[in-house]
Amino acid sequence: MRQDAVTLERFYASDLGKAAARILAGKLTDLWGESKGLSVLGLGYALPILDAFATGPRRMIAAVPHEHGPVSWDHSGRGNAAVAVGDPRLPFSDGLFDRVIILHGLEETGDPRAYLREIWRVTAPEGRIVLTAANRAGLWARATRTPFGHGRPWTRSQLSNLLSTGLFQVTASSSALYMPPADIGLVTSAAEGWEAMGRLIAPGIGGVVLIEAVKRLYAPPKSGTGAPVTDRVRIARPARAATREEH
Repeated sequence: MRQDAVTLERFYASDLGKAAARILAGKLTDLWGESKGLSVLGLGYALPILDAFATGPRRMIAAVPHEHGPVSWDHSGRGNAAVAVGDPRLPFSDGLFDRVIILHGLEETGDPRAYLREIWRVTAPEGRIVLTAANRAGLWARATRTPFGHGRPWTRSQLSNLLSTGLFQVTASSSALYMPPADIGLVTSAAEGWEAMGRLIAPGIGGVVLIEAVKRLYAPPKSGTGAPVTDRVRIARPARAATREEH
């Protein structure tokens, strides 16, 4: 059962929630920089981090599961809107979005593969997504007073495998939220310090896993290794399709 919007809004209005949103938004801007002229979709409950892209996109849509109930979002700006959607079906045309951000979406969906198929459908060819989910190995997945402590947590390898089977090619991955999930000043005021220390000492136990992937129209060859991607990698464009005479 998904959490309601009031609970989510209350968490992100707290000092702990504001610190978490700030760190996750920073991760996204590090990956994508500006999104000027692009169409951006926030899926699940991505409202707290969409503000990082509020001024640049040509279009920005927050698609919130209707189970959350009414949401409050200052979506002022031409081309921006918040809409209620079902699970997994999305009311958007094929290939509409250049960037898709998923937060508090995958953990509570009833069918992860169908959910990802819909994301693939509405993402433009060569479009990029960032899939964010609670880390099974982290403390936040056990903190039921936060949104990350609800639903199914994931490991980095599970997310990478899910994306690969859904015709997405993983291009980067990282972890975030190394601070304890405690809403106290000593924690939230030093959130960035916790991040730096966590990445150095125990990079695998961040509370959240973030995976960036690009939409492909074909199945990329398997690399033969299950090692997770830790840095951005360059992806070659697909080769020219063979002509009829070449078969």
